[in-house]
Amino acid sequence: MTLAGSDRTVGRDLDDLAGILSASVAAGASVGFVAPLGVEDAREYWRGLRRPVSSGARVLLGARRGGALVGTVQVVLDSPPNGRHRAEITKLLVHPRSRRGGLGAALMAAAEDGARAHGRTLLVLDTRTGDDGERLYRRIGYQAAGVIPRYARAVGGFQDTVYMFKELS
Repeated sequence: MTLAGSDRTVGRDLDDLAGILSASVAAGASVGFVAPLGVEDAREYWRGLRRPVSSGARVLLGARRGGALVGTVQVVLDSPPNGRHRAEITKLLVHPRSRRGGLGAALMAAAEDGARAHGRTLLVLDTRTGDDGERLYRRIGYQAAGVIPRYARAVGGFQDTVYMFKELS
């Protein structure tokens, strides 16, 4: 597995990124989209990240296996002056075919390293209450700050979301 990312990743790996996002949403991931998510809509999402990634407002990391992109995570660095010590983790995605092999934890470790490299000491994220993501985040040291009921719309109704944080050393 290799980890890397840049604004060039969005162009070079657009189809892989779109496939990961579409497959993740189809498998039930709560990442801001509702199934079904078409591949072209997924491509458009990733195209929209070129500017924030190239400007340094967002770090995009990807995990490869056998040359193919199979996972990704983002570190949002763009924050107001009173928040330049923190970053937000978004869109931790591992293709459903590549799950349960440690990629999520490896991507999170790389995201934390990236945040540290940018002087961030506090990470925040949100995830659906009770899902695999919450269990992963707790296992790697994130703490719950609180739950917002009915926060996200999903197929069949609404879902609660837990906000989590981790202080980096």
